[in-house]
Amino acid sequence: MSSYAVTFLLAMFVTAVATPVAIKVAPKIGAVDVPRDNRRMHKRPVPRFGGIAIYLGVLVGFIRLGVWNEQILGLLVGSTLILILGIVDDIKGMPAKVKLAGQIACAAILYFYTIQIRGMANVLPWGPWYIAFPKAVAFLVTVLWITGITNTINLIDGLDGLAAGITCIACLSVAYTAYVTNRAETCMLILGLAGATLGFLIWNFYPAKIFMGDAGSMLLGYLLASVSLIGDKPTKGTTLFATIIPILILALPIFDTAFAIVRRMAHHKPIMQADKGHLHHRIMAMGFGQRRTVLALYCISAIMGVAGILWTLHVRLACAVLAVIAGMLIFIFLGIGIVHEPEEKKEDLEYHEEE
Repeated sequence: MSSYAVTFLLAMFVTAVATPVAIKVAPKIGAVDVPRDNRRMHKRPVPRFGGIAIYLGVLVGFIRLGVWNEQILGLLVGSTLILILGIVDDIKGMPAKVKLAGQIACAAILYFYTIQIRGMANVLPWGPWYIAFPKAVAFLVTVLWITGITNTINLIDGLDGLAAGITCIACLSVAYTAYVTNRAETCMLILGLAGATLGFLIWNFYPAKIFMGDAGSMLLGYLLASVSLIGDKPTKGTTLFATIIPILILALPIFDTAFAIVRRMAHHKPIMQADKGHLHHRIMAMGFGQRRTVLALYCISAIMGVAGILWTLHVRLACAVLAVIAGMLIFIFLGIGIVHEPEEKKEDLEYHEEE
């Protein structure tokens, strides 16, 4: 059995074993999600302390990698801090602006540990060419990328198993592209993350016995955004791998987040205010149950994952066809109400925390 497979299985085992412990600990420390409005898909209190179990599984990837250079240490420090930020939010609650400031700080930490997007390379079919960013631009682009993906995963965590499953699919796709492009560090770490999410999914799939909480969703987004930057050479940022491929693979949550922002701005509502206009809410409004809705979104994510792999293998036409198919499915599910907000009860608008 390859070392990659061992990492994946060990991470899955560690998280699967740690999650029941987290379920028991959560009520004792107040990490419980109590449904307070009709946006919530669950009707009973559910522990939301899954982030710590996922983190323990992720550590398997770091330990199995056995490399402790500047970038790996920075990633470990940043991941630990984003986890702590999420745990505090899950237990005590935190204003959206404070949480965003914490996310930006965690993203900035990676820049100073040389995990950076330093330029643009190989974005178009012709080339090769490379455009280096000034340091200030590199800093802003890096922080924006990591913070953006962190929030993207956080915002789609609205149904049992949705964020964990989509992240697992994305991780496996990124792992394959890392493997074929000889990025061993990225491959090992991302497989640890994939195994951890799958181990958690055992307990999180409908009907969920535990939620990952903000600690889990922010950790997943943070690692997905940053691990693809690992191994970058000091003189060139491998933008094709670091951003283009993840954007393809994560197209579903990125589109959903973008539409949420447009929708809320169009209705003059705060961008961070929760609503029932996300893609998964719209699919359920068509008559799908939670399980079928999540499985449908898994399929779209898998299509985009394959598209990302085909792009890496330079099979651009097939990649484009798959991307168009996935895009059509997304727009069909969104229907004519991309910007139209479904009706909500007045009391729902009093709560501003995304699930």
